[in-house]
Formats: sequence, C-alpha cells, structure tokens
Amino acid sequence: MASSVWQTELPDLPEPKRGKVRDMYDLGDAYLMVATDRLSAFDVIMPDPIPDKGKVLTQISLFWFDVMKDIVDNHVLTAKVDEFPVKCRQYADILEGRSILVKKVQPQAIECVVRGYISGSGWSSYKKSQSVCGISLPEGLKESEKLPETLFTPSTKAELGEHDENISFEQSAEIVGQETAEKLRDLSLAIYTKGADLANEKGIIIADTKFEFGAADDGQIILIDEVLTPDSSRFWPKDQYEPGRAQDSFDKQFVRDYLLEIKFNKQPPGPKLPQEVLDKTRDKYLQALKLLAGDAYSI
Repeated sequence: MASSVWQTELPDLPEPKRGKVRDMYDLGDAYLMVATDRLSAFDVIMPDPIPDKGKVLTQISLFWFDVMKDIVDNHVLTAKVDEFPVKCRQYADILEGRSILVKKVQPQAIECVVRGYISGSGWSSYKKSQSVCGISLPEGLKESEKLPETLFTPSTKAELGEHDENISFEQSAEIVGQETAEKLRDLSLAIYTKGADLANEKGIIIADTKFEFGAADDGQIILIDEVLTPDSSRFWPKDQYEPGRAQDSFDKQFVRDYLLEIKFNKQPPGPKLPQEVLDKTRDKYLQALKLLAGDAYSI
C-alpha cells in the first residue's frame, strides 16, 4: 500500500508555513521545502491526499532543475536527507524523496505563465474576446490547438484560498519593473521551450505551465518552487492528442472532471474524493515521472 502525507508535523523544527501543497520550514539560513500529498483543484485543497504525489512532484522538479542549469540557476542546496541539518535527519522516514533544502530568496511578486497550446482559462478568454491576457490571436483556433507563437501571460499571486488573476505584460512590468519583467519573460519562454521539446521526445505535450522566480542575495534571478510538474503544468499524452477537444492528461484532470461532474462550487471545503479518482490520479502522476525522468528519479 502506498503511504500518504497530508501534512508534516516535525516537532523539533519551527512551525511551518503551509501552502496548497508544500510545508516550508524556516531553518534560519535556508528553508526545508516539503511536498505533501495534498491536492488542490480550482484553488481549493481537497480533503483526500494522493499517495506519493509529493514525492513525484519533488523528483520531477529535481530532474528539471538539473536540465535547466545552463539557462538559469535555482534554489536547490541538496535533496539528500543525510546532508540536511542534524535536527532534520531524525525525520528521514517522512522527508525522504519529498523534501529539498533550498536557498532563502525574495520571491518575485508575479507568477510566470507560459502557454504553448490554448486550453483552460486561455481557451475561455479566447472564446469571449479572441485574445488571452490582452494578446490578440488569429480567428478559428480550436480548443487545445498549438498556438502560432508561445505566449508569456503572467498572473498575480493570490493568497491561499483565493484565485490568481491573469494580467498583461505591461501590468507585470508595473509590479516588478520593466527590466525584471523582461528578464522573467525571456527566462520563462526559454525554460518552457527546452522543457517542452524534451518532453515531446518522451511522449508528453506540455501545453502550458507556470514558473516562480526569486531574487538571490546578489540580485540574480533564480528558479524556485517547482518546475514543469503535473501540478504546475498541463501534461497531455502525445499519442492521444487531438485538437478540437479537451485532452486526456497526466495531471489532476481526473479530479477536475469529477468536481465538474458533481457541480462543485469551487469554494472550500472540497468534497471527499472517490477511491477510483484518487487511484487514477496517482497512476497518472507516476506515469509522468517514469516517462520524463526514467529510473534516475524514481520514488
């Protein structure tokens, strides 16, 4: 039986800051970032964890952090529990495979969304205005179609339980400054392009994704949080791709579909999820990890 971690309780460490998925422990000169098995859909945390999900997210992120090192530095110090501070090692049975010791940085105030295909909120916006985040698009695009040009469509960062809001590039520049906005855009597009090309070779279409960046002590922009995971991206099986409809996916689409089927109002608390939905979602996450990273990052 796969085990699951809804939230971590590590008594000898400071009380963590809990996000939708990750528990962040402030260790003074670094953070211990622990990916739980919590799942959020429509920005609502579901009451049932997906066993091993946090491990999958951590291992996929570590794979991509390594792949992207020639484009951008990242916040990883180590993912080896025996290299963590001594007070953390006693929790190795919980932390193994799902935690990373990371640098402390100042997070950028926007989320960097990249869209290679038109889906989700982008498709909804296109149907209304033939545009996405203020960017005009050609007539006649189909749902899930590859966009003529990859789009950088930033968003605000919402507090836990609230919804991110799509903004224009000009609005993002007002928030973080023109030079930083341009740098974030260029890095996001470069990372997505490299990642999408590699994933495509392995049978996965990365339709869209979101990145988070931070400013290191020297002012350098570095990649933080998670990278090109099924939680932060839409992963579609390449061999089943067909424009003109919603796609099968390697992510939490089983959960989203169930919630839409029961007409969930997208407000907390989330409903209890059927075991079949939990099992199928776990299988998809594991399949994505296997396809992308092979055995090198297995759980």
